[in-house]
Amino acid sequence: MTALSLGLDTFGDVTLGADGKPKPMDQVLRDVVEEAVLADSVGIDFIGLGEHHRPDFAISSPEIVLAAIAGRTSRIHLGTAVTVLSTDDPVRVFERFSTLNAVSNGRAEAILGRGSFTESYPLFGFDLQEYDLLFEERLDLFVRLLREEKVTWQGETRTPLQNATVYPRLGPEGLTTWVGVGGSPESVVRIVRHDLQLMLAIIGGDPLRFKPFVELYHRACQQLDRAPRPIGVHSPGFVAETDEAAREALWPHYQTMFGRIGRERGWPPVTKERFLAEVEQGALYVGSPETVARKIVRTVQGLGIQRFDLKYATGTQPHEELMACLRLYGEKVIPRVRELLDLEAAA
Repeated sequence: MTALSLGLDTFGDVTLGADGKPKPMDQVLRDVVEEAVLADSVGIDFIGLGEHHRPDFAISSPEIVLAAIAGRTSRIHLGTAVTVLSTDDPVRVFERFSTLNAVSNGRAEAILGRGSFTESYPLFGFDLQEYDLLFEERLDLFVRLLREEKVTWQGETRTPLQNATVYPRLGPEGLTTWVGVGGSPESVVRIVRHDLQLMLAIIGGDPLRFKPFVELYHRACQQLDRAPRPIGVHSPGFVAETDEAAREALWPHYQTMFGRIGRERGWPPVTKERFLAEVEQGALYVGSPETVARKIVRTVQGLGIQRFDLKYATGTQPHEELMACLRLYGEKVIPRVRELLDLEAAA
């Protein structure tokens, strides 16, 4: 059985400085690098940086930030969370990841998706009416680039390729490639068809409600004669010394962020009661190291997954609080998760 990997994700949320004002984006990006360096030093397995093109998130070119992190770290794996493949060129995405993989000595991982926001479509000149076709074609081409040295490909949304080779080439180990899924059965089957790895983005409700998607994945593997690959989960959370400290530290930033996004999307205002319900019963991994570890173990066992990534940054929460969270996650949560799983296995 594949060993459990425990990682992190961030979108480079614009945080508050000591003066209570939003930090400049250049400082936020430098802070993200420092967070990754700390994560590497405390034994965290992976860090993923999300791609966004909005004023509340600083990371628009995650592979560049990951390359900076690669030069300051030695063991942590480096990826995106996610690369918005629909509005990018698969050839350029391949080139960026194969370059990152080379300079990091094989530590790169691609997590591809459509993204939860749509700002990149008008920004890069793509039509939202082609939402499904863009992703389907670009994923197909990216997979061909991963596995074929000379690629001949034709579609509707990009110029064709004829016997093309893209550089730098990947080494014999290839590139670990995931696809982020928010709850579409069709997306799960597509991942199996392309023989990639499934990353479930679980941001609300009981995580175990995603079990039918895991079961669908395994059925599709059997039907398409694919060997099952590791399955991962991405969920938000925050770790502090006590449950109360974690909740009180996160709540005002959570409220502000979801209030802003809610206004954009027509959602009702988030209440603290709803926030606490998500902490208690949903997909918010918030609390003391023991509380968060036990919640991760429940998800790992309930879904049968091999990877869990904690989205540790939510809204404007200060960098210093995020650093404290990462230290607790690496030094206390991860060892406790492994201890609990070992105890369960022994029993």
